[in-house]
Amino acid sequence: MNTKRKILLDKFLGAFIAFPLNFLVRLVGLVTNFDHSLKGEKKNIVICKFKGMGSIIQSTPLIQTLKVNYPEANIIFVSSIENKAILERITIIDKVLLVNDSSMIKLLGSSTKLLAKLIRTRVDLYIDLEIYSNYSSIITTCSLAKDRFGYYLSTSKYRMGMYTHMMYFNTTSPITESYLQFARLLECKNINHNQFVFEERKDIKFDFKNYVVLNPNASDLRIERRWPKDSFIELVETINAQENAPKVVLIGSRNEVSYVSEISDHFTNNNNVIDLSGKTTLDELIELIRGCNYVITNDTGPMHLSSALKKKTIALFGPCSPQQYAVGEHIIPIYKHLYCSPCVHEFIVPPCKGNNQCMKSILVSDVKLAIEQLQSKTNSQRDLMFVGRDGNALGKVVRKA
Repeated sequence: MNTKRKILLDKFLGAFIAFPLNFLVRLVGLVTNFDHSLKGEKKNIVICKFKGMGSIIQSTPLIQTLKVNYPEANIIFVSSIENKAILERITIIDKVLLVNDSSMIKLLGSSTKLLAKLIRTRVDLYIDLEIYSNYSSIITTCSLAKDRFGYYLSTSKYRMGMYTHMMYFNTTSPITESYLQFARLLECKNINHNQFVFEERKDIKFDFKNYVVLNPNASDLRIERRWPKDSFIELVETINAQENAPKVVLIGSRNEVSYVSEISDHFTNNNNVIDLSGKTTLDELIELIRGCNYVITNDTGPMHLSSALKKKTIALFGPCSPQQYAVGEHIIPIYKHLYCSPCVHEFIVPPCKGNNQCMKSILVSDVKLAIEQLQSKTNSQRDLMFVGRDGNALGKVVRKA
């Protein structure tokens, strides 16, 4: 199933199931009067995030915080099968449970198996990091976890009884801090704000050096995050024109090969442009980013990987706010802040219907300026550049690293 179909299924069938389930859980709660004071030890803690590799990476400070404050607890991560590779690299997770949502039949079968495993585990605490998903709320509730954490939204009041504790989702807060609010609700004394550090794979080598990584893609979860491919083509030409120009390495998943080739085909006879879309494993992508000069990317998974690896990163924002997702001291976000942006938390299908002016209004000259800014700075400071509504730089904010 593609993402749009999953969203529609969740919106209608999910809500149809969630509404009576919410009523039933409230009724059971009144009868049983369970203690949800959050006191006592936690033997089994579940963290759930079905969608978004970047969001999973941003959840690692929460995972590390829980590991420190509940050293005896078993940390279990629940996700979809598409995130298997990234979760296996996050070695602080004790166990990973996955659902297969590639088809309706596989989703039903794997969900049943997942719930059976969760019920047998006797979960003490279930933290649902999904914000809008009815399916995730249903899984959370049917896990029979003693305490169930979720985000509160005024549009989903019909799910309020399905969680024992709810947290307001602040769309202006960095996403990592939104996740860490659950640790604060637990009164964790030691809060870890650092992202998980991926161990280096020294057995993975590339036969080129002095290169930059360009990611022109965005997952179909929000395809409007793409900067136009013509802009990427012009940007590659700009980088190639530099003195001692670095090689330009284009990346993308197997599903994005066709789109990336529309860019790389313009440089067929240029040995300075390398198209690795669909050709790298996750481990190879991590090492590719680790070894590059800097990364230029849309707001998507590789941006978060780059941030976790502490690489210099120029991130292009439109439907999402850099205030929320440009997490990391090494990221320079470029963002026009048009009237309709950010819209990601307001619409499943944005009003522009794909005519993403918030991304199209970012100029190649804006990115070129950011590259010059990035190359001129030392490692002792971070220089943020937000681009305003009129297209002019809003100034520099320097923070000590």
